[in-house]
Amino acid sequence: MISESLIVDEIIKETAKRNLDNITRTEAYFNFFKRNPDIIWSFLASMVSRNGGWNMCDLEGNMFPHLLSAPTRKQLFLTYERANWLIFHDVFPQLLLYHYSTKYNRPLFHLLKHFNVSSFMQKEWPVFWKGHDKQRLTTALIINEQNVIQKPIIEHPFYKQKVFYSAEFMLQDWLHFSCVLFPTCGGEVYGASVKGFRKVSNRIDLGKRLAKILFHRRLFPYFLEFANKTVHTGSRYDYEQYFRPGISRQTPFLRTVFPIIEHNRHEYTDWSKEKLLPYTKLFLPVKQQEPIHLTDWYIRKRDQLQSLVAIQKALKPNS
Repeated sequence: MISESLIVDEIIKETAKRNLDNITRTEAYFNFFKRNPDIIWSFLASMVSRNGGWNMCDLEGNMFPHLLSAPTRKQLFLTYERANWLIFHDVFPQLLLYHYSTKYNRPLFHLLKHFNVSSFMQKEWPVFWKGHDKQRLTTALIINEQNVIQKPIIEHPFYKQKVFYSAEFMLQDWLHFSCVLFPTCGGEVYGASVKGFRKVSNRIDLGKRLAKILFHRRLFPYFLEFANKTVHTGSRYDYEQYFRPGISRQTPFLRTVFPIIEHNRHEYTDWSKEKLLPYTKLFLPVKQQEPIHLTDWYIRKRDQLQSLVAIQKALKPNS
């Protein structure tokens, strides 16, 4: 076995290598799941990350440039990119430490402190190692990652003013940015949405519902087939191509419109030391209160967006 300091160094290098953009993150999550199928959260993360890329590319597609100004679209992209980066920066070292633990057949989770992982997750990984409760670990990671972005992104004064309380974000929220979609190669989409995106408990609830959908016994094989068969480009054409033959691409490939963004994590606070956690409630199962088959809903939303663009063009012929 190599030294623990070398393991830490390797994890830092590998995380930085895979944390370049939405494409590399999505691939890293999915590849990790294929090598470690017991960490089902990683497949969930890859599918949610696909949605993040689709949302980014919407900003430079055929429709949103008619509805949002260039500075607004840039700020929205940077916000999604920052949250995307921050979650990966936090969680991928955890996944890699699990990989090394299985490789050397002994838990190495005492090294989590070297990556500023929350004390909450420092307790949860040994619990998983002993009991192998996949659902509990998935829920724990959902709770952790949503809390990781709460203060630096959702509650940050700049993002609050410029993004999450802006009319533009409300518009996107109404359209479909708050909805996460899981497509199939049969041209169907399933998923769930969240109301009150800014509230961490609402996003955690969404994550739990998404996990329930993704790993549904009947549906999971179709989602896995889509992920295996479909290269992630950031364009919604990734799944719209399965709707019907000859459908045209409405949004660009991510790497043709967005640059690699340099990020830094300037400060770190352990979110789990700042709040009293209601452990009895955290791991309760969640109920699906709305339909999860969203194909018709998605097509209606897309039609609404096209109607909005048509109105905008009529009002501003040169837009």
